[in-house]
This record gives sequence, structure tokens and C-alpha cells, in this order.
Amino acid sequence: MAQKRERLKKPAHIGGILRSALSAYRAGGDTELTKVWALWDEAVGSAIAENTRASAFKGSLLIVHVSSSTWVQHLHFLKGDLIRKVNQALGKNLIKEIKFKVGPL
Repeated sequence: MAQKRERLKKPAHIGGILRSALSAYRAGGDTELTKVWALWDEAVGSAIAENTRASAFKGSLLIVHVSSSTWVQHLHFLKGDLIRKVNQALGKNLIKEIKFKVGPL
């Protein structure tokens, strides 16, 4: 029979819940990519962080929502640097490509 879940004494952070759920259902490399959400702002800097949000990933492709089409165009010129910075923050070369699209922040 299934064990009864232990009642939480305090609320759990959603990042921990997602990481746990993803690790149960996804390959190991993908679960490491979930760290992108926590380190995105610091890795890309405050100006870019205010206008972007790491949204999703598929394999080694990171999808980033951007506030406007002007920012999309600007970030295309910085794509190589952003990939390098994020991979450096992750400690591994997990991101090979970034796709920018206008979307909700």
C-alpha cells in the first residue's frame, strides 16, 4: 500500500517541488537545466534580466521570453555571450542555442 505523505510543517518552495518532479520524469541533463531559472538574472545582468525571462528548454535549446521585438533583435547580437555566461553559471556546457520570443515576463 502507498505510504501516507508526511504533513509539511512549513510551505515548500516551488523550485524544489519542480526540481523533484522533473528529476523523477526527465533525463539527468534536463534537471540540471532547471537551475537556469534561479541563476538567470545574475548570469545575464540586471538590464537584460528586467526585459527577459528564461521560459522553457528542450534538450540544449533555451527559450527566453522577451518584453519587446526591439529586445529580441538586440539580444540576437548578444546570443553567444549569453550562452557562454549561462553555461559558466551552470558550471557545464548545457545550453547550445537560445531562442528569443516576445512573451509574458
